[in-house]
Amino acid sequence: MATAAAPAPVHANGAATADSSASRQEFLRVFEKLQTELVKDPLLDNQPQFAADWLAKMLDYNVPGGKLNRGMAVVDVLRSLKNGQALTEDEVFRANVLGWCIEWLQAFFLVADDIMDGSVTRRGQPCWFRLPKVGLVACNDSIILEACIYRILKTHFGKSEYYTQLLDLFHETTYQTSHGQLLDLITAPIGTVDLSKYTLPTYMRIVTFKTAFYSFYLPVACGMLIGGVREEGSFDLAQEICIQMGQYFQIQDDYLDCYGDPEVIGKIGTDIQDNKCSWMVVQALQRAQEQQKEVIKANYGKDDATAVAKVKAVYNELQLEAVFKQYEQESYARLTKLIEGQSQLPQEVFTLLLAKIYKRMK
Repeated sequence: MATAAAPAPVHANGAATADSSASRQEFLRVFEKLQTELVKDPLLDNQPQFAADWLAKMLDYNVPGGKLNRGMAVVDVLRSLKNGQALTEDEVFRANVLGWCIEWLQAFFLVADDIMDGSVTRRGQPCWFRLPKVGLVACNDSIILEACIYRILKTHFGKSEYYTQLLDLFHETTYQTSHGQLLDLITAPIGTVDLSKYTLPTYMRIVTFKTAFYSFYLPVACGMLIGGVREEGSFDLAQEICIQMGQYFQIQDDYLDCYGDPEVIGKIGTDIQDNKCSWMVVQALQRAQEQQKEVIKANYGKDDATAVAKVKAVYNELQLEAVFKQYEQESYARLTKLIEGQSQLPQEVFTLLLAKIYKRMK
């Protein structure tokens, strides 16, 4: 099961696209400020120039290269909480700083994940550890990436009333995500195929802990803290909705890996040959007759086009595309009912996120 990319923005017209482009540029300018602060951190006073140059290059290579949707979601959540009131320049800046903390967390996860998986490319360029002068220095760089989060939080939120809540939030999210990664790694270790481990409870736990907490709940919770929300019940409610949304999003990603158009999603799906514990294979194993299970067992996890085609043929026999479509409608209905049935938070906090992922094609 690959970790899904963050939800992509939805633009209704050219003006919205232009607004999004301007917001992205503003967001990137905040990265430049934070990068400079870290490279010139007083705690690193008298650091040799070549070490400072390494840090600057490492940050630039690994942090801002993605879609940035997780980070940019924080200011969207804050706007929703303000019910149409214009945000101050300081509010936008602080929301974007927290957004970058999320992107730093993502970079930390990805640098470490690429080493563990032996990956070759990331975001259209060689993985950081693959660069000739980097190698396993990337292990320490991943530690630095995580440590940067807490330097940024102290610098910009150290005197805020919710500083300790931010620390707890980022620590807990890192703890949850790392345990999701652990379960993913030991459920489907590289080179070993044991489909008996591919159960729905295991899959849903991987999805929840590896993806949903940091991709959906973390941006919403950050926006809520800046927006003045302090009631524990509101955070519990947000977590419940965001976790379900994150589960739905990752299941979509697994479906698109198999049935998505490579020209639209920007990649050729590899979950079958990579031996991923994906929603597709879990559903297939639940529904398959013994003969179909044998086909899956004989061909799953093989980097061979014929073997992949045989597994997909079983998926088609089991009509998994229709199974997903039904799941999608049921998930959307359940989420909509949950969002509309609560009054603790503005519905727009969640409906904007849901609109970006519902029936997405990439």
